[in-house]
Amino acid sequence: MRLVTLPALAAATVLALSGCTNPAGQDAGESGAAPTGSAAASTPAADSTASGAPGAVSAEDRQRASDIVAKMDDDELAGSVIMADYQGTDSAAGAKLVKDNHLAGIIVMGYNLSQSPTADEVKKTTGALREAAGDRGWATAINVDQEGGPVARLGDAATRFPPLMAAGAADKPKITQAATRAQGAELRDLGFTADFAPDADVTIGKRDAAINVRSAGSSPALVARTAAAAVHGYTAGGIASSAKHYPGHGALETDSHKSLPTSKKSLAQMKQRDLVPFRATTKAGAPMVLVGHIGLPGSGTAPASLNPKVYASLRKDTGFDGVAVTDALNMGAISESPGQETVKAIRAGADLALMPPDPAAAVRAVRTALGSGDLTKARVTQAAERVVAMQLWQQRASAAAQAHPAEGDKAFTDLADASLTVLKGTCRVKRPAAAISVSGGEEAARTALLKAAEDEGLRTGSGTTVSLSPQGSAQVVVGTGGPWRVAGASAQTVLNTYSDNPHAMRAVAKYLAGTLTAGAKAPVKTAGSPPAC
Repeated sequence: MRLVTLPALAAATVLALSGCTNPAGQDAGESGAAPTGSAAASTPAADSTASGAPGAVSAEDRQRASDIVAKMDDDELAGSVIMADYQGTDSAAGAKLVKDNHLAGIIVMGYNLSQSPTADEVKKTTGALREAAGDRGWATAINVDQEGGPVARLGDAATRFPPLMAAGAADKPKITQAATRAQGAELRDLGFTADFAPDADVTIGKRDAAINVRSAGSSPALVARTAAAAVHGYTAGGIASSAKHYPGHGALETDSHKSLPTSKKSLAQMKQRDLVPFRATTKAGAPMVLVGHIGLPGSGTAPASLNPKVYASLRKDTGFDGVAVTDALNMGAISESPGQETVKAIRAGADLALMPPDPAAAVRAVRTALGSGDLTKARVTQAAERVVAMQLWQQRASAAAQAHPAEGDKAFTDLADASLTVLKGTCRVKRPAAAISVSGGEEAARTALLKAAEDEGLRTGSGTTVSLSPQGSAQVVVGTGGPWRVAGASAQTVLNTYSDNPHAMRAVAKYLAGTLTAGAKAPVKTAGSPPAC
């Protein structure tokens, strides 16, 4: 996808795509069949229905969806399988796009909001998009790409959530579920119906160009139980989730935002590693799976998002029967002419085409393909019914979640505490600090750490030296991204938090004050010999 300016980070540039942001110079994540194999026994038994949320799309949802879709004309049918974005901060433009083209919905990006958006601004935007549905009988899908870390579109309008590797380091499914439930509830309250999360890729770590810390780790079993817990949490929070990027982007060293990465492994070879987490998220009830732009052996230049074999694998090898959504179709890995990328995706087996470069052209292309027979009415109807059924389910999930409020700050604090990782030093400080001075990192992170230290009774401005920079020279170095970035630091103590949000900084302060024992483990291989916490 093209580079655009993100208003929430005035001077920064990011790639405008769904779930695949990778600001230059940063780690990518900083910025039903049952599971088989070794992951099966490790998948958590957590159940989002315990909060009152409906566990899956019901037969009634599907029947209602079938009735709604049966009344659609070809224009409405064509639009119902497309989710667009729009440029600028005028939500009326997005609403008009939905109305004029009968779209399934809109993904809200950072460029649709002001430089420092507030919750009220976001609610005003989602409210205008919601009204665009009119009386069609099913809600506008209003999605956001809010994984955590830098893959976030809402600035300070939402709690800063860490990338999923923090949850992988903690390896506490109940804590992960509580945190994503709180995050999901917050997004639902802001007016969203779905979050393009969690990432279900199994990463190779530092060499993984697009995913790395966005993944829970390098173990299929760990990623499976962490991603499944996240799905349960989002469902309990009343919002739809989307496991991504099928069939697995974590072992690739090429960024699909720029060009097409090709896997050396076939779909059959990926079953015991890359597909394991997707079986777990399917069992957990994920209503969507996002199919990535990934080349496969023998498939030429066709990305997975346009490859019928991949959609067949998704259904057969994971048991998934929900909405298969493409990754953003305006990314560099897609080369089809405007509109044809959408036709090819739907024909291949996608149910929802995400961010085609020209939404109106995409609708026209699908309508034309319906008329010519290039797309069968049965295929597009099947896709539309899945999309509509998911929206009906989400409305029920939202209503149920509102009756069971989540404990946001506690859940975010628990995750930050549980994910604090000691790469060098001791799991609990032998001599708690009486005072600290902080250098490196972002000003907001330094401020948050100093405030947290004072809350813990520490003096600031002198004492134990702490650096938030991987290259910092201090007694304590704190990494806030991939653990490989600080694992070789020469400091006496090296910590990793995976994020520099206030909750993570508070965990560091508690550790330094001697009130928190670190218990996490880096979920990828790093240099050195970390303690067994």
